[in-house]
Amino acid sequence: MAETDSSAGTDSAGGADGVWDASHCAGTTYCPPRCPRFVSETDRPLVVRPYDETDQTDRDALAEMYRDYDPAARSMGLPPADEAHIAAWLSNLVERGRNFVAVADEGIVGHAAYVASDDPEPELAVFVHQDSHDRGIGTELCRHALADAAEAEREALVLHVAPENQRAVHVYRELGFEAVPAPSADTKMRLDLGSPVPPAARPATDTGGG
Repeated sequence: MAETDSSAGTDSAGGADGVWDASHCAGTTYCPPRCPRFVSETDRPLVVRPYDETDQTDRDALAEMYRDYDPAARSMGLPPADEAHIAAWLSNLVERGRNFVAVADEGIVGHAAYVASDDPEPELAVFVHQDSHDRGIGTELCRHALADAAEAEREALVLHVAPENQRAVHVYRELGFEAVPAPSADTKMRLDLGSPVPPAARPATDTGGG
């Protein structure tokens, strides 16, 4: 991730308060579809990146997030409540899907996945630890999944949400999802990836490279 020179009075993160400033990022050809660096709505710096199932630290941190998940925040039976079901559920998501995590200083605080990764219209699921709600983290995780699925040439993403969870429905609508008919009582939403999906958080920057 290349950055242009920061202005005077900032540190290596690029921001006056030690928070990375996206306006100084020029990007490189090696950047993922969406920039991993993210600053939450409470000015908290995080990294949103693919989950690494080969990394024991990642595996432990994600399992711990779900073990500590508030039962009151669960919806439609997810995430699972007990450790054995959490392990089996995560194993299925990792084996069949594309997974992303939001990482703060204390570890993983959010997780998104779309499954099955090779389906033309995989299903999206997003979970954020209750201590990190209302900070834009879930929305950013969604954007990473959308950008990745678009780059992988998926046709659409779908999701299911409890109809009473109007706050989530509003967020998904803001991202471009639309309600579609479904045989179940939950609300099914779909985003057509044939339309342009913003690939990155960083602005276009003229580096003088021609």
